[in-house]
Amino acid sequence: MSDYDPARRRLLTAGLVGASSLAVSGCDAFDMLTDRDNPVRNFIEGANGLTYRAQRILLGRDALAKEFTRADIRQPQRPNGVTNPPDEDYKALAANDFRGYRLEVRGMVSEKLSLSLDELQAMPLRTQITRHDCVEGWSCIAEWSGVPLSAVLERAEPAQGARFVVFHCFDTIERGLSGNIRYYESIDMMDAYHPQTILAYGLNRETLPVSNGAPLRLRVERQLGYKMAKYVRAIELVDRLTPFGLGKGGYWEDRGYDWYAGI
Repeated sequence: MSDYDPARRRLLTAGLVGASSLAVSGCDAFDMLTDRDNPVRNFIEGANGLTYRAQRILLGRDALAKEFTRADIRQPQRPNGVTNPPDEDYKALAANDFRGYRLEVRGMVSEKLSLSLDELQAMPLRTQITRHDCVEGWSCIAEWSGVPLSAVLERAEPAQGARFVVFHCFDTIERGLSGNIRYYESIDMMDAYHPQTILAYGLNRETLPVSNGAPLRLRVERQLGYKMAKYVRAIELVDRLTPFGLGKGGYWEDRGYDWYAGI
């Protein structure tokens, strides 16, 4: 069970969220949040940074998200977002039960890795029953099994200056004249080494289904669901997030969501 109290997060952020909501009302939220020069956007980003720093001070490195029992699992894990990527490389892997899948680990590491599912499953196993909280307002308790991200990082040996882990995914979210945009997400090194942060390949004692992110998805239990990237194909260690997308650290962050989505 957990010593992590979500009420502390709500207490810290209630005033900031209320002020942000008042500032956003009556304007085009997407245009405002993606306009780098908009003062309201800059205010919200500052509030998010304050929340991130305050929660880190209060919770520390090892505070755990609440874990449950199997009796608390009342329904299947609800799929959301993309549930069956149409990308050709993904479909080819899925058609062969992901036997050709490799997780690439690159960037600021001493040793680049290319790991099969068998190799990942031979690494230390962690199983946890946690609640998935979606930014849309729903939640779902499920049992997740996978390899701790820390075990993968220890094998790759991160460089001293690495600050973030970027997750590159198979699913293309947007297709247009300017090119295809594949989903990506990122977390900092503190969350990357947290004991509950895993690369999950199992769900409720079964192989992870395609609809929930097969063959591999991220679970970072102290944050909202949109941080938990599905269909992970590569992870990259970096010292800054500016080279990716619009430089905000994730697909939804580039469209106005908070980079740090602690709960």
